[in-house]
Amino acid sequence: MRHTIQVLVENKFGVLSRVSGLFSGRGYNIESISVGPTLDNQISQMTIVTSGDDQIIEQINKQLNKLIDVIKVTDFTEFEHVEREMALIKVSPKSEHRAEALRIVDIFRAVIVDSSPKTYTIQVTGDGKKIQAIVDLLKPLGIKEIVRTGKVAISREGKTAG
Repeated sequence: MRHTIQVLVENKFGVLSRVSGLFSGRGYNIESISVGPTLDNQISQMTIVTSGDDQIIEQINKQLNKLIDVIKVTDFTEFEHVEREMALIKVSPKSEHRAEALRIVDIFRAVIVDSSPKTYTIQVTGDGKKIQAIVDLLKPLGIKEIVRTGKVAISREGKTAG
């Protein structure tokens, strides 16, 4: 089962390396990882997506909590939360398909962030299914490049995790 884990850590050199090393050293896979500062610039939030059965996830949580720089570990899978990804998609549609590309952008509430005579760069945010859906629709129009962020997550108001 896929799990979204939030890890609050001290914002110090080498913390990301130690966290990712914990996963690789035990043969666990990180599907995505996003890291950024919180309102307190001394603390960063990592959002890690990984897969495993309950025993593996329990082991990951225990091992993360043992790291000195880790402040708090929360498995968001157990709590109501909001999660999003972002993708930048560069498409190069033929001239007769440029209007179709713009319609797809509008349907998905995406944004054209760069345009040239031959390409559009589209920014889309949403859950993984939304991102995949727009990619599937744009593929026949000529996707040149895709860059995706990892997932970021936050607990829902009044439904705080731990």
